[in-house]
Amino acid sequence: MNTENYIAEYLEMEKRMFDVIDREEMKTVVDLIMETYEAEGTIYVFGNGGSASTASHMANDFNKGISEFVDKKFRFCCLNDNVATMLSIANDISYEEIYRFQLRGKLQPNDLVIGISGSGNSANVLNAVSYAKEQGVKTVGFCGFSGGKLKEMADYKFYVPLDSMKVVEDLHLMMNHLIMYVAERRLGIEGCC
Repeated sequence: MNTENYIAEYLEMEKRMFDVIDREEMKTVVDLIMETYEAEGTIYVFGNGGSASTASHMANDFNKGISEFVDKKFRFCCLNDNVATMLSIANDISYEEIYRFQLRGKLQPNDLVIGISGSGNSANVLNAVSYAKEQGVKTVGFCGFSGGKLKEMADYKFYVPLDSMKVVEDLHLMMNHLIMYVAERRLGIEGCC
């Protein structure tokens, strides 16, 4: 195979996923984020590796990107953005507790917790989502592959049914931008970012 064929193969995987991802799931996640915004709740988001990068990207896009243009601000909190806090929890307690520990004693009824895990089986993400559910806070899981435990555990999901971390992560980031696109239009600031 040559480079052109590899490019076509990758783009074909992406296109195939656009046709099979559940649009009703997408709408539900968008609506949950907007409901949390309207209720002035905090949206906690987190992941590992590329998923951590997506979580950080989401917080940036809403806390600055959209919030620059509206009086009422989004309240995103990316739990993997404070390296010192994460490392101290990992060192002194456990890596599996880096997100649950940060949620303890903070969650309010109007909050939303979004865990991102390509495999759906990251223990630290699952622990935090489980804790949020125990507290009665709504949870969303962004996952791929078979969906793992996160697909079953989270109250709502955005699931990419493909065994390719690259494409799964691409679509998770695309979902962030789709939410942003809808939010801009619903808030009357389309084209701002």
